[in-house]
Amino acid sequence: MIKITDKARNKISALREEEGHSNSHNVRVAVRGGGCSGLMYDLEFDSQIKDGDQVYEDQGVKILVDKRSLLYLLGTTLDFTDGLNGKGFQFINPNASRTCGCGESFSV
Repeated sequence: MIKITDKARNKISALREEEGHSNSHNVRVAVRGGGCSGLMYDLEFDSQIKDGDQVYEDQGVKILVDKRSLLYLLGTTLDFTDGLNGKGFQFINPNASRTCGCGESFSV
């Protein structure tokens, strides 16, 4: 399961509206190779549910995850921060053994 904080839900709703997406556009969360720690998070809006996708819903937001990424993301919480030290989505991932300083890449 992937959870979403109130702040992340609010930012997703605002971005969905800003970018002209309807509520049928879900949030796709994926893991890709790259970054300084070896793996990177990828977020995008997607209206297609693909074969093999796991679909979760939290805080009224549907989250799509492909099978390969799911292994790295189970138990993750998606948050949004807008503090002095940076602004953006933050992944609180219990599976990550190491995270880079920018918070966008990790390793297991």
